Order: sequence, then C-alpha cells, then structure tokens
Amino acid sequence: MTEPQDPPPAVQPRQPGREWAMDPAPRSAMRDYRAAGKLEGKVALITGGDSGIGRAVAAGFAREGADVAIAYLEEHDDARETGRLVEAAGRQVLLCHGDLGDPAVAERLVREVVARFGRIDILVNNAGEQHVHHDFATIPVEQVERTFRTNILAQFWVTRAALPHIPAGGAIVNSTSVTAYHGHPTLIDYASTKAAIVGLTRSLAISLAPRGVRVNAVAPGPIRTPLIPASYDAEKTAKHGESTPLGRPGEPDEVAPCYVFLAGPDASYMTGQVLHPNGGTVVNG
Repeated sequence: MTEPQDPPPAVQPRQPGREWAMDPAPRSAMRDYRAAGKLEGKVALITGGDSGIGRAVAAGFAREGADVAIAYLEEHDDARETGRLVEAAGRQVLLCHGDLGDPAVAERLVREVVARFGRIDILVNNAGEQHVHHDFATIPVEQVERTFRTNILAQFWVTRAALPHIPAGGAIVNSTSVTAYHGHPTLIDYASTKAAIVGLTRSLAISLAPRGVRVNAVAPGPIRTPLIPASYDAEKTAKHGESTPLGRPGEPDEVAPCYVFLAGPDASYMTGQVLHPNGGTVVNG
C-alpha cells in the first residue's frame, strides 16, 4: 500500500464539497481492502454516503457482501461514482437524495429503502457539515440551526424512521468526531453536535439492547474528505492533519474498517462504544 499523498492547496466554494473536484482524489474506494464475507446478505443504509468516509464505508460494506442504500443531499456525480463502486463489488445499490434535516425527507428515504430491500440491517448515520466561524458571539443563528439539523437532528429522524425495520442483530453506527472530546475554537456549533452524537449513541445503546440492536460510533480525526476544502482556505487545507502524532491527515479508506467492524459479527459484544481513528490523538485517557 502506498503512503497517502499530501493534500493540495485547494478550496471549494460551497458545502457539501465535491470529491470529484479534489486533486489528488482521496483514497475512498477500498481497493486494498481484503473482505471475508462478514456482511453477506445484509442491507445497509448510509447517510452522507456519496463521498469521503461515507463512500469508503459503502465500498467496504459492498465488498463484505451487503447491498447498500446511499443517502446524500445533492452531490449527484459523487453519488453515482459511489454507486459504481458498490455495483463493481457485485452488490445492489440505491441512491436517494434530499435534506435529512427535514423529518419528512428522512421518513421518505426509509420508505424507499424498505420498498427496495425489505429491511435495514445496518444504519450508518454519517451525513454532516461544518462552518468555520472565528467569533462565537457573532455565529449566525441560521448557521447554528442548520448545523444542528444536519448533524444531530437528522440522526434522530433517520434512526426513528428506520428502527421498525431493523431486526434483532442489527447495528447502528454513528459518525461523531475527535472535536466532541477536545473541542474546537472555530467549529463550536459543529463540535457541539458531535458531542451530542456521543450522548445519543450511548443512550440508544442502552435503550435498544433488549431488542438486540447494537449502537456504536466512530470519532475520526482529520480525514481528507470534501468537507475540508469546502471549509478552509488553501493554506489551512494544505496543513490539515499536520498536528497529529502521525503528522498527516487520514484517508477515508483508513477509517472505513472501523465501520465494517462495528457493523459486523466481530463486534457482537460491543455497544455504546466509540472508536477513534485519529492519527494518534489520545482521548478519554
């Protein structure tokens, strides 16, 4: 496996970012991943599955034998490429788009998935956004509300809609962040939502244990996804991840195996837990 390339000093004008516009592209196709059929016959729904970590998770799940439904906002080109990766692994894919911060959209998404596949064995709540703001006192109300709708409320709405269709033995994996543990001076609303996801994960794990549904989370550190050039200027983007002990940002392919593990049988005795692929930053020590 080759070492990840340094990110280029590039920015994107809007969120969500586009993976197709990143040069060099992130490693998110899981080409070096060796599967073992651990999700054979399963059905997975992945929000934010069009690019970045979500794309790598979709590719990894498909390689492990799962059919995959991908929910995304409006990044159609990225979503089609992720769908191609799923189909190349010999699995079925369903692409659904819409704003999951709207509970009606979340319910419609779940209906589409169940109509196609009949159930949802694995739910990955991964959709998210972040907005840099340097002065807490002037963070726009609209920004805070938008970030909370996308990052945490959408997880509530999608999970609530999906639960009747998740059988015993099912798994939910939520995407939180290292910022939930260390905070961030210019991503205060984002870090707050990620901390809320930790609380949601732990509470749902207790609530759903009697049903045999496990709930865990992954807290990535700095990962090279479209969210980064869509959030920062060229200088900050070029230095992304340099402060980690490993001295570089991670690639989506380096994070996705955490999701595969938590979704599969090897994690059968894990619930309410968080994995930390973050380049060496110690949390909860």
